[in-house]
Amino acid sequence: MDHIDHVLIVDDDREIRELVAAYLKKNGLRVSVAADGRHMRAFLESDTVDLIVLDVMMPGDDGLVLCRELRAGKHKATPILMLTARNDETDRIVGLEMGADDYLAKPFAARELLARIKAVLRRTRMLPPNLQITEAGQRLRFGAWELDTVGRYLVDQNGTAVALSGAEYRLLRVFVDHPQRVLNRDQLLNLTQGRDAELFDRSIDLLVSRLRQRLCDDAREPGYIKTVRSEGYVFAMPVEIAELRQ
Repeated sequence: MDHIDHVLIVDDDREIRELVAAYLKKNGLRVSVAADGRHMRAFLESDTVDLIVLDVMMPGDDGLVLCRELRAGKHKATPILMLTARNDETDRIVGLEMGADDYLAKPFAARELLARIKAVLRRTRMLPPNLQITEAGQRLRFGAWELDTVGRYLVDQNGTAVALSGAEYRLLRVFVDHPQRVLNRDQLLNLTQGRDAELFDRSIDLLVSRLRQRLCDDAREPGYIKTVRSEGYVFAMPVEIAELRQ
């Protein structure tokens, strides 16, 4: 049987929940709804979803709090598309930094939401399976570093943890999931920020610079993230799954 993508809509506005759910179901998706964080948590305890549509402005725990909670728990790999009534660039940046995969401002067309859901799912599944992380506590090793994929931080040779922002972690994960492969800026934007990325059209270069600093990589002669003139960037180090530490 073909897999039918399951989407969970978390929004305190009943009318929006019902209208969006009806439209998505009409277009072939399986849809569940939750009115707030409490209902979302209860639902996820007993069911799994392929993507969560999460409203920012809700009573109690808002969408940003819930996004951070999801990214820190067992649903850290579930794609999240955030909705907001605010058309505020700061909210968008904060949401993406906390791990959201895309961001859509209200009011929106249901057709656009459907297109974004499909795009996020497609991007999520385009990552190669060669380095799938399936065990809690697993780390990826490259050069002098290990990347903790649960805590989302780097560990140096002395065992010292180096914190990463949400955007830095997502970009580094894209690189280590595609080692020794040239990726252009559009590909990096799509994989880290979502299609609605016009705000970030210059941010990849800044993020690469920040990552090089985290990795103590020489900007003039980098060993980890190399610049390929007129093409983009390549993660030059081989990557392997490190043995679990007891």
